[in-house]
Order: sequence, then structure tokens, then C-alpha cells
Amino acid sequence: MGSTEKLPKMQYRFLGRSGLQVSVISLGGWVTYGGQVGDQLAFDCMKAAYEAGINFFDCAEGYAAGKSEIVMGQAIKKFNWKRNDIVISTKIYWGSAYGDNPVNNGGLSRKHLIEGTNAALDRLQLDYVDLLYCHRPDRNTPIEETVRAMNYLINTGKTFYWGTSEWNSEEIAMAWAVAQRLNLIGPVMEQPQYNLLCREKVEKEFSLLYENYGLGLTIFSPLKTGILTGKYNDGMPDDSRYATAKDAYSTSKAKSFGDEQWQKDIESTKKLKPIADKLGTDTATLAMAWVIKNPNVSSAITGASKVEQVAKSVKALDYLEKLTPELMKEIDDTLGNKPTPLTRRF
Repeated sequence: MGSTEKLPKMQYRFLGRSGLQVSVISLGGWVTYGGQVGDQLAFDCMKAAYEAGINFFDCAEGYAAGKSEIVMGQAIKKFNWKRNDIVISTKIYWGSAYGDNPVNNGGLSRKHLIEGTNAALDRLQLDYVDLLYCHRPDRNTPIEETVRAMNYLINTGKTFYWGTSEWNSEEIAMAWAVAQRLNLIGPVMEQPQYNLLCREKVEKEFSLLYENYGLGLTIFSPLKTGILTGKYNDGMPDDSRYATAKDAYSTSKAKSFGDEQWQKDIESTKKLKPIADKLGTDTATLAMAWVIKNPNVSSAITGASKVEQVAKSVKALDYLEKLTPELMKEIDDTLGNKPTPLTRRF
């Protein structure tokens, strides 16, 4: 990556209403670590991130069937990082390859949340994770059972904070209602997709959750799976993730390349180039800076399959102040996708 002295100073934000501070840019292991990217390259990316001031590393039991957690755990041991200097998260729902029978090896039952967390900690070689997410809503399990199980994991020292990922606002509010009724801890953070092309949930649906519950966001896919880099503007590069797809998610996305939504997203990305040019940067950096400009975003989780991609993500911090209200309005007018705010009836 070169000298980290050339990179802007990392910024840290509180995770929602909690007292925990996370780097505004973080590194995740989705798709890449334990899967498409070799272990040594994963180690190099994590080391580069740490040296750039990133303290938050995100994972999940379902990433590469648990192998992503193994690689992250190995990196922490390899570099002898002090546990109190880093924030580690994982997510439970999908299960992993460690169960012989799919029954009870997924979802948000008390059984799977506790057993899945214990298995994840074994793979990570850690005594606890700082953040633990319910990776998807489980509509077959009562929310009270899930809330009680997550509080048990907090009370037994397996995690410090719990949150959700890809839950809707009603489900998060229901979890909080249960927690308040039982005098328990509600979900502190949500992990949704958020980027210039996907705005509705974060900017509209969740708007009352920030005010009422102090919800923090650790968003994923700030570059819309690479579309906002502009690298797909003229077709699919031979060395892109989708061209070399090895996992089910990337393979399915590759098959949809060129469909109506793809084309719509590509056209929107092309419209952003003149604005990026005006700032003296590219659409990827503009898109990353735009995401973390939102004060409700505690951290933007990025992926990196190359060390230089870590530096590029961090460089977005240089452009935060350049995103003036006038420029933000120009982006809104260019894309035409700003959500209509919720209106109060009283």
C-alpha cells in the first residue's frame, strides 16, 4: 500500500447511541476472505487496513462456510494485535458447513444463536466478539426468543453489543418493544445495504429509528458490488469478481449482468463521472465519500481483494469536506433517486 503517512487520518464515530467507537471505514470478509482471495492476500489487506487506522473488521458464519472467520482469526493472531485495539463482528443466521443436519443449524432460535456463536468464536480463536448480528430476520422464531438469546450472549460475555442485518424498520421496532418490556438490551446497530443507487431504507424507512432508539448503521456495499467504481461501464473486465466468480452470490450476479437493473445502474454511474471529475477524483471515491457523509452511518464496510483497494477507500476521507450542500444537491438532481421524507401527522 505504500506509506500510510500519505493517507488521511482515520475518523471514528460512535456506534449509534452506544459508547463504542468504530472507524468510519471498516473491512469486511464477505465473498473474498476464505473464498476468492488467498490467505496471504487477506492477511496483507487486513494489515494495510489496520495500519491505515481501521479498527473494525466484519465477518459472518455464512461467509465461505466459516472459512472467512478462520482467516480473520488467523490474521489477528499473526499480527499479535491487542484485543482491546480492534472491534470484531460476526453474524449468525445462515449456519455454516459445520453441521451435518440442516435442522436447527440456521435461523435465530435460542439454540442456533448460542451454538452458532460458540462455533464462530472457535473459528475466530476469540473469547468474544464486540458486535453480534442477527444476519437476517427469522419469521419462524418469536422475536422475544431472539431478544432473550442475544441478551444471554451479552450477559455471558460472548459479545458486547447486538444488532441486526437486513431487518425492516417494523422488525427492529418490535425487537426494541420486547427489550423495553422485559428490561433487556435492544439492537444497537443495523447492517443494511446503502449506496448512491440504494437509498430508500436508510434515508426513509429507518428515519424514526435513529431518533427513537439511537440506531447506528454499519452499512455494506457502499460501491454497489463494484458497479459504482465504473469498471463495468464498458462491459465485464476479465479480472473482475463476477468474471472470476467462484461463490454462489457472485455467480448469480454474473448471470444477471446486462439485465435491465444492471443497465440502469451503469447509466447512473456514468452520470456521476462529471461530478467526480469536478472534484478531481473518480466515481468510486465520490461514492464512498458520499456514503460516510451521512451522519447516521457509523461505519461503511468495504471489501478488498487487493492491498491498494484499502488505501483507495481510506482516501475518500479527503473528500468529505468537499461534498458541500450544493454538490450534494447536484448529485441528488443528477440521479433523481432521493427518497421522499416521511411526513409526520402530528
